[in-house]
Amino acid sequence: MWNNHRLLNVFANLMLTGVILAAIYVIGSGVIKLPLFALREISVEGMSTNHLEHAKLQHVTRQQIESIVRNEVRGNFFTVNLDVLREAFIDMPWVRAAKIQRSWPSGLKVMLEEHTILAYWGDIALVNKQGEIFRAPIDEILPVFIGPTEESVPVIIEQYEIFNKVLEPIKQRVAEIALSPRHAWLVRLENGTLLKLGREKIETRLRRYVSVYRQSIVNLNQSIPLDYVDLRYPNGFAMRLSEAMPQVPRKNGTGKKS
Repeated sequence: MWNNHRLLNVFANLMLTGVILAAIYVIGSGVIKLPLFALREISVEGMSTNHLEHAKLQHVTRQQIESIVRNEVRGNFFTVNLDVLREAFIDMPWVRAAKIQRSWPSGLKVMLEEHTILAYWGDIALVNKQGEIFRAPIDEILPVFIGPTEESVPVIIEQYEIFNKVLEPIKQRVAEIALSPRHAWLVRLENGTLLKLGREKIETRLRRYVSVYRQSIVNLNQSIPLDYVDLRYPNGFAMRLSEAMPQVPRKNGTGKKS
């Protein structure tokens, strides 16, 4: 081996390369730890659902952001773990998605997408416009969705939009919509009236209610609202007047993320 000059040259080159790489590693490790690269600025802004536009943050507070930064940011510009930090932001009650980018030479840019709330999910959670269930504190008047499973949320949202469109001519809206385990629909209007639509031809039945309401029900004594209208009959419906003013079941409460 020691008489093989070609092999010796290869061996020497390999050793030299190894020494150079080790030196680069040691020097590089020292450089990225210099105070020069300490994080000095973290900007936080909202982003739209399509992540292409800015949006104002409505629910995420400055105190919450400062708490995340204080407890979760470790390291400097090069060493901070962006995945860990992103998960910390996503764990915030109102955050649906988060993107984090390094901003040379000493900053981070955090972009947060908040949930756009649509309704309550029973009395335990909330539903966003994407049909996702989440938990967050809130005190607003919102429609109520009730269903057998969380998988029924998209169907309820679809019917909620259809029902409201059908009700537009009589200026009424849905306050509560419930889908039973047997796929029967109940709709409570904002005026307190309960509509029993059943399982079949639900849109046809609702349109029948709208038609009859415009022709005759609207002429009833409106100081006595309807308690319920049962539209499950094939050729008609049954209704009952309320004995008292309606209690509209739109929610006013809070849910907590767990």
